[in-house]
Amino acid sequence: MKNLIVGQSGGPTAVINSSLYGVIQEGLAHSEEIGHVYGMINGIQGFLKGKYMDLAELDSQTLTALRTTPGAYLGSCRYKLPENLSDPVYAELFWKFEELSIGYFLYIGGNDSMDTVSKLSRAAEIHKSSIRFIGVPKTIDNDLILTDHTPGFGSAAKYVAASVCEIGLDASGYEAKSVTIIEIMGRHAGWLTAAAALSRKFEGDNPILIYLPEVAFDQEDFIRRIEKAFETKNSLIVCVSEGIHDAEGKFICEYTGSAGTDTFGHKMLTGCGKYLENLVRERLGIKVRSVELNLCQRCSIFSQSLTDAREAALAGSSAVEAALKGESGKMVSFVRTSDEPYELTCSLEDVNSICNQEKKVPLEWITKDGTDVSEEFLTYARPLIQGNPAIPMKNGLPDYAYRR
Repeated sequence: MKNLIVGQSGGPTAVINSSLYGVIQEGLAHSEEIGHVYGMINGIQGFLKGKYMDLAELDSQTLTALRTTPGAYLGSCRYKLPENLSDPVYAELFWKFEELSIGYFLYIGGNDSMDTVSKLSRAAEIHKSSIRFIGVPKTIDNDLILTDHTPGFGSAAKYVAASVCEIGLDASGYEAKSVTIIEIMGRHAGWLTAAAALSRKFEGDNPILIYLPEVAFDQEDFIRRIEKAFETKNSLIVCVSEGIHDAEGKFICEYTGSAGTDTFGHKMLTGCGKYLENLVRERLGIKVRSVELNLCQRCSIFSQSLTDAREAALAGSSAVEAALKGESGKMVSFVRTSDEPYELTCSLEDVNSICNQEKKVPLEWITKDGTDVSEEFLTYARPLIQGNPAIPMKNGLPDYAYRR
């Protein structure tokens, strides 16, 4: 009998713990095949330091609370395994796996996490290991390929749409002309920013302009469109992805200075909203402010989509089932079978075909010279934000699961 170990990696979401819940529940249900269900503390990086826990020790209340707890319950990391599969770190990892009698390794995460699953599954051949490695998708960016969407996106999209609606209602209470620029997460893929369109209630409603990184941003055209929009509307909401760039590929946020990089070599983008705020103020001399939604996009349980939470748990349980069937080097994927009524099923894709690639918003879903999205996008996204979870409360606040 072998043991299962699961970890969480990368940026958390409102449903990453729902996937963990699915893994734990399914793993414990197969007690005849799985001895222990372990959890890595702070992902593969923490595991290298010997940090893990036995998840069977969680009481039922904590386990249930995982479904409505934001953040990564097990802790996360941003750790890049070496490209060279002969690096000593792999020998160390497989020695630790053998010491714990690990037979099944599950990793919940996004693109870089799937890179970890890919490397470990390939390194297993070198180390003659029979461990099965399965990736559980997770990212609010919705940029993993070969899956209809990713757990985490639906809840973040719901938060974005609700926030844009609320900000718009607040701004519309004044008669003076004003522009509110909302900066939304999205480096190269504009899925989250596109979700702002879900907030519209009628033709011509805010947001009046939506800019995604899939299309080059023209500052002069932006100013002209703002001026044109004032002919029919006094209060304008503009939504922009943090990663919008000019025709030469320079990020708009870089106009305020150089962007730093993270451990994976990604530029850390922030500030395009503030730059555009100053641009509008300088050029048009009107009231303007910028709002950066920032981390709240990925940690708001009050905007958690019940559909998203259920699908996240399904992805976790499906990963356990796949590992038990002998699959390895795969990622659980979603296959949409119907828009109306909305239905999907789970499948598996080769993780080596997924990691280090990005799924972008189709250009045919981007309309009006790159300043809006189509009805096809709304049809795609609307089912993913449906439903509200029953959030356990204590003293007026959500009763979350905490790891001490």
